[in-house]
Amino acid sequence: MTFFHSLTPLVEIAVITVMINYLLTFFWNTRSMDLVLGLMAFLIIFGATEWLNLTILHTIMLLVSNTAVIAILIIFQPELRVALSKLSLKGKRFKEMTEFDKFLDQLATSTYRLSEKRVGALIVLENEDILDEYANKAVRLDADFSSELLESIFAVSTPLHDGAVILRDKKIIAAAVILPLAEDSSQLTRSMGTRHRAGLGICQATDALVIVVSEETGKVSIAREGIITKGIKAEKFRGVIRSIFTPPPAKDFKSHFNVKDWLSQ
Repeated sequence: MTFFHSLTPLVEIAVITVMINYLLTFFWNTRSMDLVLGLMAFLIIFGATEWLNLTILHTIMLLVSNTAVIAILIIFQPELRVALSKLSLKGKRFKEMTEFDKFLDQLATSTYRLSEKRVGALIVLENEDILDEYANKAVRLDADFSSELLESIFAVSTPLHDGAVILRDKKIIAAAVILPLAEDSSQLTRSMGTRHRAGLGICQATDALVIVVSEETGKVSIAREGIITKGIKAEKFRGVIRSIFTPPPAKDFKSHFNVKDWLSQ
């Protein structure tokens, strides 16, 4: 035990060194670096007053240091927040979910913005079935998804607004995509036109999820597994897409999940 106790100071010095080095990497070459150097100088002088037995100066600096701790937390708040965020123990799965949630928020915002303006849109979210057969016959984009780009594509004044957009892993793969029309259109009402029939057609042929914005009514519909449901509200819209593309860890999830049953709840 005596041997381990003798190593305690070395362990403490190593830990303190790592902590100081870690914090300095965030302050280096920033405006806060001058304050860090001033703090280090203060600590050196504070230690010197105790070593030289300067009682009055030591007492004054001790009183100042009590309030300086609060000042440091306020001054270094942005840098400390960044430093602490780097210590997160959450894994890659959490980061991927966060990125997906951001993508989903942008997609929902764009969809319902188009809905408010009554701009027709047909958005295909690729699942396990690869849709290159349709994308290669259209205008290939292979661009990072953004709400601005998606809304620009469906603007009536642009040459790409006619047809569908295919999304794969938060990327816009192709625009102006021609989709197969549904052979059985018994689910479609009179207010649903060619755009809805094409959305129903592709989800009958593949496992893709299709978002349709009606140009006439502005209503948002979702089609999947040969079933189309119209009048989807924003919160249910997010819930349906999240349940398909980020499913909970359950066995044979796909075979037990039914969009029509979920939407009817």
